[in-house]
Amino acid sequence: MSAARHRVSTRVVAISVLVVALILAGVVSFYAASTPDGLTKVSEDEGFAHTETEHDAAEGPFAGYGTSFIDNDRLSGGVAGVVGVVAVLAVFGGLTLLLRRRGTPGDRSQEDSSVERETDSAAS
Repeated sequence: MSAARHRVSTRVVAISVLVVALILAGVVSFYAASTPDGLTKVSEDEGFAHTETEHDAAEGPFAGYGTSFIDNDRLSGGVAGVVGVVAVLAVFGGLTLLLRRRGTPGDRSQEDSSVERETDSAAS
């Protein structure tokens, strides 16, 4: 008895990954630990946390794992997470499409030789 193999399309996988990422960023991120991150923890343990200074983007719209324009902490963190996911996927999706369309040098030489063969056979 052989089981039929069902192939899942790339589009279905991509949409599924997007939905899971958006849910994790928008909903589950609120339940993340509120304890300090690794660098902050080490700086506190080693006694140099007092040397921390504000960075240039500290007043930015998405500073501090939230948004400056939404007062509700839960919603603010969720929106920041969703915007972050969309930004990362847009950048890497764009790079993927760009590099995929460009192809490799070997692909182009094969395409060029097949075009030459088609041109030669059409001229004959």
